Amino acid sequence: MRILRIFLFTTAILLSTNTIVAQQKNIEINEPEAVKKLISSKRLINSSNTVNDKYRIQIFYGKNNEANNALNKFKRTYPEIDATIIYSNPSYKVMVGSFKTRLEAERNLLNIKKDFEHALIIKPGK
Repeated sequence: MRILRIFLFTTAILLSTNTIVAQQKNIEINEPEAVKKLISSKRLINSSNTVNDKYRIQIFYGKNNEANNALNKFKRTYPEIDATIIYSNPSYKVMVGSFKTRLEAERNLLNIKKDFEHALIIKPGK
């Protein structure tokens, strides 16, 4: 009797899985040419707004001549990483790198802190 129940149960499951079929249909979207142009221009604008979505490392904050000295020292030590001076009233910041992820920025920060102990990570858009 028990074998019969197991057999019927297994058969019922196998038969039910054969009858379950997903619905498939191809969907065609018809959109005006103006909408296609707007979407492509929006994508172009969004791709050019990549400045604020990168992590940066600030290695110095202070006077102009000291900022230039820090920038020159950084460029000599790490020529492969971009660096720039940004004026933030009334002082200057030396910002380096352009990292996609915080993890990548933290890895570089460990090396940079050996030479610039006050270095810190700046979040995107700040």
